[in-house]
Amino acid sequence: MTESLPHVMVLHRWRDTHALYADYIDHRTHRVTYISTETGRASIPEGAEAVVTVGLTDDLPAVRAVVTTLVEKYGVPKSLLALNEGDLDTAALVREEFQITGQTPAELSVFRDKLLMCRTVAAAGLPVPEFAHAPDLATVREFGRTHGWPLICKPRRGTASRGVVRFDSEADLDAVPELAGELAAEPFLVQAYVDAPILHIDGLWEGDALGSWTASRYVGGTCADFTQGNWLGSVEEDDPVLLAAVESFAAAVGAALGGNRPWVFHLEAFVTRGADGGPALVFLESGARVGGGEIPFTWRDVHGVDLMAAAADIQLGRVPVLPPLKTGEAGGYLLLPLPVPAPCLVERADWITPPAEGREPYAVLHVPVGRRVPPISGYEHVGTRFRFRGPSTAAVEEAIEAAAHGFRLTCTPLDA
Repeated sequence: MTESLPHVMVLHRWRDTHALYADYIDHRTHRVTYISTETGRASIPEGAEAVVTVGLTDDLPAVRAVVTTLVEKYGVPKSLLALNEGDLDTAALVREEFQITGQTPAELSVFRDKLLMCRTVAAAGLPVPEFAHAPDLATVREFGRTHGWPLICKPRRGTASRGVVRFDSEADLDAVPELAGELAAEPFLVQAYVDAPILHIDGLWEGDALGSWTASRYVGGTCADFTQGNWLGSVEEDDPVLLAAVESFAAAVGAALGGNRPWVFHLEAFVTRGADGGPALVFLESGARVGGGEIPFTWRDVHGVDLMAAAADIQLGRVPVLPPLKTGEAGGYLLLPLPVPAPCLVERADWITPPAEGREPYAVLHVPVGRRVPPISGYEHVGTRFRFRGPSTAAVEEAIEAAAHGFRLTCTPLDA
């Protein structure tokens, strides 16, 4: 066993530089070992003590086997870093089994079990749509009769809108007989549908106060719509009245779910109208991690702050500190789905209608023409990713809309 330097283990899956690990951990004074997907190897920094690949980083038996080998060689790590939402459960279970300092399954549960999450937020006196555990179709049907239609069913521990289904009537419910099997296979939540714009609020709860944060509105649809083949945009809000309401709401949620423990949040909320006619927020759900899509990049590029660094500090046992955000510009992003299912070959990538001057995205990312798109899930592996910055919410939203309708990725299906 080698123990001359502290051992830090990283569970990693991103191809792109969502996390700047070399900025968070000094690879010269630590033995940093990585358990990575093959795709993720591309963004692992130099200086790693060891890199071991697994097919999927949420494959607990495979990850456990690698952890066992690395512990035998380098000792139990002082920290296990896992920054992707899909790896939080695996990391918590590994920490508990190998007695590694950090978030345990019990501590994570309020952020992963949507039923417990909603109960906790409601108990704090914050508005939450009507909700209930949905063990079977009869419960869902009775919920709809009591609270009205439409309603939403979703896995209690789902990620990236997996399994989210909207039912507009009992007839819709009867038309999906396979739902009964899904409800029996894993715990589900049923929730009243709210017809209102959705914000995602991203930032840091410091344990006693709200740290740096941004509030963005989904454009073109929702995350659930994206899973059905629609494009998804996001633009940061600059309305001071709305932002004042967001600030107090985010602080209340931060305290309700985190108490006096710091946590990085990706919080989603409906924007409704209060009794005074002003904006009022209603809780949807929240993750204890940096938001997906292009959020880590727009924070760094537009505002000069690495939100992922705060998430890393928390998992590494440090006090997270973020500088104030640079202001004066709004950020945004756009995700276009693949035109055909992966695996596929990228044949062309071009603008049907070039963006107007001053409305160009500052980054356009897709698999290069002539390359194969592998069948990998996650917002990083969509058809085309765009990042925007501009002088106002209105300017960025206009640019997002133009790009959504003005860019084309042409792909040819391939045999799996």
